[in-house]
Amino acid sequence: MSELKSDRYLRALAKQPVDVTPVWMMRQAGRYLPEYRATRAQAGDFMSLCRNAELACEVTLQPLRRYPLDAAILFSDILTIPDAMGLGLYFETGEGPKFENPISSLADVKKIPKLDPTDELGYVMNAVSTIRRELKGEVPLIGFSGSPWTLATYMVEGGSSKVFGKIKKMAFAEPQTLHLLLDKLADSVIDYLNAQVKAGAQSLMVFDSWGGVLSPRDYNEFSLQYMHKIVDGLIREYDGRKVPVTLFTKNGGQWIEAIAATGCDAVGLDWTINIGDAKRRVGDKVALQGNMDPSMLHGTPDRIRQEVGTILEDFGTGDGHVFNLGHGITPDVDPENAGVFINAVHELSAQYHK
Repeated sequence: MSELKSDRYLRALAKQPVDVTPVWMMRQAGRYLPEYRATRAQAGDFMSLCRNAELACEVTLQPLRRYPLDAAILFSDILTIPDAMGLGLYFETGEGPKFENPISSLADVKKIPKLDPTDELGYVMNAVSTIRRELKGEVPLIGFSGSPWTLATYMVEGGSSKVFGKIKKMAFAEPQTLHLLLDKLADSVIDYLNAQVKAGAQSLMVFDSWGGVLSPRDYNEFSLQYMHKIVDGLIREYDGRKVPVTLFTKNGGQWIEAIAATGCDAVGLDWTINIGDAKRRVGDKVALQGNMDPSMLHGTPDRIRQEVGTILEDFGTGDGHVFNLGHGITPDVDPENAGVFINAVHELSAQYHK
């Protein structure tokens, strides 16, 4: 494999020196870009876009043509695994993802098949290998999955939720059922992410979007221990290069020491924690990714630059910072403002890397 033209992102994850702080955005291939909306319309619907390797590659590369980003992230969805398990994923306009066959009993969990990621999810691996080829070594490619807990919330609730009543009822009334589901999901995520590495992903990320709805004890029991299992099961070196893994729990700032102790390479931070405090708490153990509030992209260019400067100053000198938003970029952001943000990170961070 050819060496990367820019490996800033991988160097930062390894806590090695970089010239400027690397930056990418969660959901950087998405609805805020008119070219994405055009490609999605061409595909017909969201899952058709995910399943078409050429179109998934196209939308992955679109933000890289606009902005000097330091990484590409596979265009896919966290719900590909439950979809492949036969739950019947569909999308209601304005309501997000739904499942025709949600999980509601031990019998449902026992029926879940063991996944072969190169078969039922072969379309994802086709997208990974296509994107990796078309990147031509410009920047690294990030592969990803949802966390077992987060996947389970959608599978048990039947879609998005505000109160998580069904899955919490399962957690507290039938914990053995939920643990069996989470264990099966952890095994599937390990196989899925390892298949992405073999297809060409150079870094991995686990999105625990809903871990933050749990109490500290329940977070350890139902979310973190399964992410720890995943970290232990992942390919961490491939093709002569380390494959770093980042864990991101939204609203997980209170648990970053425990997340860092899983053996991951980086902890993703949302905007509700000060990155300087996070750095003091985890020390040199892991790199940190984050953590500007995505809504800041609605600010004026001066305000966006000011915020970038503040976060960089809070992190201070030293290695191990990947700049990102604290969650995904929202569809209503002006693409010009995203450009202001990305350019500001590179421009304002140089002073911290002399």
